[in-house]
Amino acid sequence: MAGLPLKLIVGLGNPGPEHADTRHNAGFWCVDRLAAKYGASLRPHARYHGEVGRVAVDGVELWLLKPTVYMNRSGMAVRAVTDYMRFLPGETLVIHDELDLGIGVTRLKLGGGSGGHNGLKDIITQVGDLFWRLRVGIGRPASSDQVIDYVLRRAPKAEQELLDQAVATAIDAVPRLLTDGAEKVMNALHRRDA
Repeated sequence: MAGLPLKLIVGLGNPGPEHADTRHNAGFWCVDRLAAKYGASLRPHARYHGEVGRVAVDGVELWLLKPTVYMNRSGMAVRAVTDYMRFLPGETLVIHDELDLGIGVTRLKLGGGSGGHNGLKDIITQVGDLFWRLRVGIGRPASSDQVIDYVLRRAPKAEQELLDQAVATAIDAVPRLLTDGAEKVMNALHRRDA
């Protein structure tokens, strides 16, 4: 099976040290780990409204992006890169926190709605919905009126360990996406978390 033709990996989060360890920044954690694993430096770039870097993964050059605008403006950064580099939505993988998955569960999908995620909502507004999503499950609070507080808080230690494992799973999925393709990765993630 042919690999996925990825060119851009975007990690979603909120800028600033006060947000660095919060659940909503799971996408940032993944891009930071990818950069470290493959020896890339992420540098601020005003044109792209974010920190960018390039990595080579199994001989494939990928751009990494962490928007430095707030979550609900993430689409502005994604569009700036995809327009300038002429990347198609299907060549983009967005890694983000997912309330609708259990803590530590990782899933891959193409397209769809935002599920109430403000970062995804803005990306869909800017570039359409036909991009790949690698979803890192953070679980859901007991009450829907606690969601904002929940995503903007740090997870307790036991939950953070599960989140760290999910980030590791997401990082491991990237080279497999390039070589084995999306279907095999989806199947592997589903079996792993079943």
